[in-house]
Amino acid sequence: MNSILAFILLIGILWIGRPILIPFFIAVFLWYLINAIASYYRKILPFKDPNDCKHCGMYCFFNSIATLLSIATIGAICVLFVTQVKPMFTELTSMLPDIQNRLIGFGTYLSKSFGITFDASFLPNITGIATKIGSSVANIATSIGMVLIYMLFLFFEQGTFRNKIATMFSNPAKSRKLNFILNSIDKNMKKYLFMKTLISAATGICGYIWLRALGLEFAGIWAFMLFILNYIPTIGSIIACGMPIVYALIAGGGLPIAIPVAIGLIGLQIIFGNILDPKLTGKTLNLSTLAILLNLVFWGLIWGFAGMFFSVPILVAIYITTAQFDSTRWIAVLLSADGIIPDKSE
Repeated sequence: MNSILAFILLIGILWIGRPILIPFFIAVFLWYLINAIASYYRKILPFKDPNDCKHCGMYCFFNSIATLLSIATIGAICVLFVTQVKPMFTELTSMLPDIQNRLIGFGTYLSKSFGITFDASFLPNITGIATKIGSSVANIATSIGMVLIYMLFLFFEQGTFRNKIATMFSNPAKSRKLNFILNSIDKNMKKYLFMKTLISAATGICGYIWLRALGLEFAGIWAFMLFILNYIPTIGSIIACGMPIVYALIAGGGLPIAIPVAIGLIGLQIIFGNILDPKLTGKTLNLSTLAILLNLVFWGLIWGFAGMFFSVPILVAIYITTAQFDSTRWIAVLLSADGIIPDKSE
């Protein structure tokens, strides 16, 4: 009974604390992503060993260079969005009512051709969906100042995290246990975020090249959606592929364009999402597909689009943490794909 009440209380806190927690999770995500990219930049720079006292100063210098290169990479993506993709979004938004009417007309045509009773109310309200997404993005944009403040403090204090953990517990065994859990989460999360970003970027770039070659309008928007929605398991990929296919079918030239668009985008998802993604991130995750989907729905209901975006990283942290305690290892077993979970740290 106490566990149920604690779970209900937790959901209430997550729901009420959305204005504070979502910007914090965005800040942590960007902080992790910058550190993850920096760790890979660091591999191609000299003086990789921080314990080498002879080159300690040079290591700090090149470590700073790697971090700056990582921030520049993220900044370049943001600039690309603001200068290239955002104007296309504005233009596409103005066309939504016309696209909705064309969708209704296409449904009417299909109903007459196949003798099916057609009810326009069953069609998705594209304008309404776009308004909700735009509202969510606007809410996130208004909290950008809070996100930057969180990130600034995370970067300032990341060097003191280990010392704080060491002084939190008088029992060395507990301190080592917590250090092991946090190090495991940190290592796996950085690998996951870097690989996922790399795969998402490759999917978006290849999608853009394919759609531009076919002459489909708003190729930049569809490519950006392929990049962003690829972070959301299964549902994100379906939406990212479905929207340009539907647009090509009803407003972009009909079946002659829609068929190659569908073949290209679905092919990219098979190559990057079904073949490369499991190979590159499978060892990191080892999570049940059902657990991922249920977790996606849960966080989507609580935090909306932001919750779906963060659902997998949160699940990875829960999976690693629950595997470290005898009382919760059964949870990690249920979350795992094959019942094999990480070893405990003694």
